[in-house]
Amino acid sequence: MDKVNFTQMKDGTQAEYEFLNAHETAYTKGTADRLLDTLRDLDESLSGYQITRLGHSVQSATRAWRGGADIDWVVSALLHDIGDIYAPYNHDEYAATVLKPFVREQCRWVVEKHGDFQMLYYGQHLPGFDQNKRERHRGHKYFDDCAEFCECWDQASFDPDYDDLPLEFFRPMVREVFAREPYDPAVMEAAARPLTDKANAQLRISGQVFG
Repeated sequence: MDKVNFTQMKDGTQAEYEFLNAHETAYTKGTADRLLDTLRDLDESLSGYQITRLGHSVQSATRAWRGGADIDWVVSALLHDIGDIYAPYNHDEYAATVLKPFVREQCRWVVEKHGDFQMLYYGQHLPGFDQNKRERHRGHKYFDDCAEFCECWDQASFDPDYDDLPLEFFRPMVREVFAREPYDPAVMEAAARPLTDKANAQLRISGQVFG
C-alpha cells in the first residue's frame, strides 16, 4: 500500500489505519534531526543581538553542558527558543510542547515559563511590559529552577566572544532524548535534578566524560 483510498477519515479501514500508524511511527524516528535542521533556521531569524538566535541557543546549551547539567537540561537549553520563528508570541509554550513527551516535568515547566522570568531583565525598559511577571509563579516548586535557568543560561548567552560548542556536538544528545518512548511516566515523572553539577562539570571540562 502506497497510500490510503479514503477521502474522509470515517471511511478508513483497519488495514489502512494500520498502514498509516506504521508509516507515521517510522517518520517520528527523524524528529531529532528535523529539530536540529529547524534550529539552523534560527540563524536567519530576526535578531538585532550581537549573535544570532541559533548562536544564543547553542551558547545556552554549551553553558548548561559545561555546568554539569544532565541531558534533559542540556537539550532543553538548546531547544528553549525553537519557537521564535513560528510562534513569536508564545515561543516558550511552543518549545515546551515539543519537549513535553520526552523530558521530565521540571524541564518542561521551566521552558514553558522562561519567557515570563526573562522579563526581569528588560521589562522595565519597555512600556506595557511587566518586569515582575515571574512573580505570578512565586511558590511553584520549580520557581527557583526557572530563575536559575534564566540567570545562568538564557539571559547570559548573547556573548559573541564565548567559546560555543558546535551544534553537531549536541546532535547525539537530541537524538537520545527524542528516541525515548513518548510520555513515559518514568521520564516525565522523574525526580527533579539541579541545573548544575560541579563534579560532573569538572569531568567534562577535563575531557573525561561526554554525557
